[in-house]
Amino acid sequence: MGISVFNWLSEKLASQRWQYWALQCSGWGGYTLLTFVGSFFWVANHWLHTGYIAVATASGVALTEVMHRCFQRLWDKPAGNRLFGSLGVVIVAAVVWAGIKFGGSLWLYGKESDEHPAVMAVYWFSYSFLIYMTWTALYYGIKYYQASLLQQEKALKAESIAHQSQLKMLRYQLNPHFLFNTLNAISTLILEQDGKTANSMVTRLSQFLRHSLDNDPMQKVTLAKEVEALKLYLDIERVRFADRLQVNVDLEGEAATALVPSLLLQPLVENAIKYGISQREWGGEIVIKARVFAGELLIEVSDNGPGVPEADLARLGSGSGVGVRNTIERLRALYGSEQKTRFSNRSGGGLSVHLRIPFETE
Repeated sequence: MGISVFNWLSEKLASQRWQYWALQCSGWGGYTLLTFVGSFFWVANHWLHTGYIAVATASGVALTEVMHRCFQRLWDKPAGNRLFGSLGVVIVAAVVWAGIKFGGSLWLYGKESDEHPAVMAVYWFSYSFLIYMTWTALYYGIKYYQASLLQQEKALKAESIAHQSQLKMLRYQLNPHFLFNTLNAISTLILEQDGKTANSMVTRLSQFLRHSLDNDPMQKVTLAKEVEALKLYLDIERVRFADRLQVNVDLEGEAATALVPSLLLQPLVENAIKYGISQREWGGEIVIKARVFAGELLIEVSDNGPGVPEADLARLGSGSGVGVRNTIERLRALYGSEQKTRFSNRSGGGLSVHLRIPFETE
């Protein structure tokens, strides 16, 4: 029962209208309590004074509700109009409330005060003006704060949409790049009158593209599923290379369950085949290793090709080539400074690509 009431109250307080009345009740309730306690020991007739405080509080709530409606109409006006309009509303409300309280005071205590009525009127107006200016400052302070939060939320949403658009663009950019390379290979096979091999490659190409298009470009997949998608691509390349292409995959421990961007490995493997395996007469081997260490997923894609001149390693790291550059930009967009891509030559020959990204699971 208690939990359901709490949940109901939480849902209601999520509404700005309920928040407004919660603040109204708490603010005026505090005013009423302080006024009552502050005057309790010097008031002779407590019942009459309690009625006077009740009337003052009720009229105060009613006047602030009128002010609230006026401020809502002034909110969309130019800043100058809003400022002077709000000040005018406060002055009118203060005059009315001062008249109610001054009249109530005269009714309760008569004209026993030695102060001149004009002085008393100024006192009550100043008192009322201070109360309503405080209320107005709180109202506009909360109003501007809520507007700032809304503006910030819109900016974050726009930034998120732009970020997603960038990632989708980078992700879809892979398809025409890969498609061009594969169609170029098919064209070569046709020119060489190797129709059977070309037909086999077209079939595997359609399977890979169907898998690529069926997957949400924004959704991350487990590394195990990414390797399965990579095998569809490798089936295409094996049509060309047959036994000349060897691929070994080693996913240690939790690495298989790690989430990675879809089609993360394909451009790196394609790059290794193009600049590593295809350069060797007898083909070669590509090794894909992954492990989890210190909350990070470490991936290495290496080949035993001729490697890259040391002077070109820095160029690779900056993202030369569509596939490699695309991969680096996607990782930067997704992980920012929490990712790292490094290229290095292997001691026994060949190139290694090292990826470091945060370890995430479903």
